[in-house]
Amino acid sequence: MDFDGFYRDTSRRLLRYAYGLTGDAAEAQDLVQEAYARAWQRRRRLAGYDDPEAWLRLVVNRLSTDRWRRIGIRRARAAAEPPAPPVEPPSEDVVLLVRAMRALPDRHRRALALHYLLDRSITEIAEETGSTPNTVKSWLSRGRTALAAALAETRAPEGARRAR
Repeated sequence: MDFDGFYRDTSRRLLRYAYGLTGDAAEAQDLVQEAYARAWQRRRRLAGYDDPEAWLRLVVNRLSTDRWRRIGIRRARAAAEPPAPPVEPPSEDVVLLVRAMRALPDRHRRALALHYLLDRSITEIAEETGSTPNTVKSWLSRGRTALAAALAETRAPEGARRAR
């Protein structure tokens, strides 16, 4: 069996079939791609079938059924769970902190986040980043200093910021 020729001759029909089953072009493409991947794995056996395209349609049909089953299970689980309470918007302090953190160099920001948000020790941060503990201490110190300066600047009155 010339698999390339088989693919060229059948792929458009199979894609239309999958689209008819799913109603979603991207999902149809995924199903067809998976069906051809399985066909490629069984290409020697597939060559002996009377109608290999029918086998592909069967695979697409089963994949589609599995997809609908998964969607149904997810919907049932979602319906059984109470809705999550609305999340409060971030406070002004959080917004200012995030803005100031974004202005820091990546390594300082990462060290501060690992140390203060994930409670990692200096040694753990050094191991994770592939640096020395003294380097991590330096990043934390410089990061704190830059963060304090950035936050002080956002807290300063408008006139004081312009005078600088």
